Amino acid sequence: MGSRPMWWSASPPLPWGRGSGKWWAMGGPVALKAVGFLLLAALLFRVLCSFPSSPAPALQVTKGKCNLFSGEWIPNPSGPAYTNASCRFIDDHQNCIMNGRPDKVYLRWKWKPYGCDLPPFDAVRFLDSMRNKAWGLIGDSILRNQVQSLLCLLSKAEEPIEVYHDKEFKNRRWHFQSYNFTVSIVWAPFLIKSDVFENENGISTSEIQLHLDILDASWTSQYESFDYIIVSGGQWFLKTAVYWENGVVIGCHYSQNKDLVELGFEHLYRKTLQKVFSFIISAKHKPVVFFRTWSPDHFENGEWFNGGSCNRELPYKRGEYKEGYIERVMRQIEFEAYNKAVAALRGSDSVDRLRLMDTYSLSYMRPDGHVGPYRTPYPFAKGSKKATSVPNDCLHWCVPGPIDAWNDIVMKMALDR
Repeated sequence: MGSRPMWWSASPPLPWGRGSGKWWAMGGPVALKAVGFLLLAALLFRVLCSFPSSPAPALQVTKGKCNLFSGEWIPNPSGPAYTNASCRFIDDHQNCIMNGRPDKVYLRWKWKPYGCDLPPFDAVRFLDSMRNKAWGLIGDSILRNQVQSLLCLLSKAEEPIEVYHDKEFKNRRWHFQSYNFTVSIVWAPFLIKSDVFENENGISTSEIQLHLDILDASWTSQYESFDYIIVSGGQWFLKTAVYWENGVVIGCHYSQNKDLVELGFEHLYRKTLQKVFSFIISAKHKPVVFFRTWSPDHFENGEWFNGGSCNRELPYKRGEYKEGYIERVMRQIEFEAYNKAVAALRGSDSVDRLRLMDTYSLSYMRPDGHVGPYRTPYPFAKGSKKATSVPNDCLHWCVPGPIDAWNDIVMKMALDR
């Protein structure tokens, strides 16, 4: 994948959505003070609202089968299925080893569901089963992160050819010729129609405009071409934005226009998922759709803007992770929307085609697997002042890394239906 896609085009947004675009950009002195005040308030809010809790229970893959999402990380002396040297599909920003990460223990764990085994990804078996099929991964940079892992795993059987990319390399497609199999990443961070105003440097020049009643055509126009789909929402829903319905502004989330009604990110996420699942249920085309749940970040001792980091080198033990307010709210919205969709499909032949891919629990146990400061090459010499000045990326995952387990699960869910 190389270094062409700019990493900040899908970087962690300002906490709770204040600001958009390149997240270190600031305006004048007055704007800086205002932003600083809001960020401080947000940080205090997060601290007050973050406390230990039990995450929402993961649903079973299918009735009577093992719950792939409830388990633990166990040592894996053999290490990952590929390396950054053996795979050319890793974006530079997730190539932690190339960028100087010195520890390697994070590479030697595997996910073990309770009561059953999760086989490692078998590229030949997967490709054989997917002859003449097409996969679409719809969402933001976390799904792009997952695609890197998937391509690395699949390339052990055959190297794909990139057959399409847009100007910014956000939408891309690869073809495995021997199997006539394609994998596409569809850039749709909000899943609904969005007007994002960013210049060539990624700096926002105006607030995002979101149309809650219109789905993003970038994925709905391709929907019928996919046999399997992975779709998800993420941290983009926390950004500052103005909300529209029926061609009229109905409210906002942290808009500078104080005359607008503050509806909050919860309203946006709930309405969006209702719209997405309604489309999936009513569409004549019936692909297998995996809805992937929230991907946690692991900032500690602050956020990206004030020295927050993710320096752990070992997974969390069960019960050690402190789930925050945002995670609880967004996951509750996800479960409610998914369960309503399943209930609407109950009794039809399509009910088994909508599946929950609840990678949240296994992911929150891996604070050691994020990119951290190793998102770009720079001198990591002992005592280097640069090492403390680089903002950490504690949202995206190193490749190879824990995100490979997501694709082990994808294979199990897709082939053992």
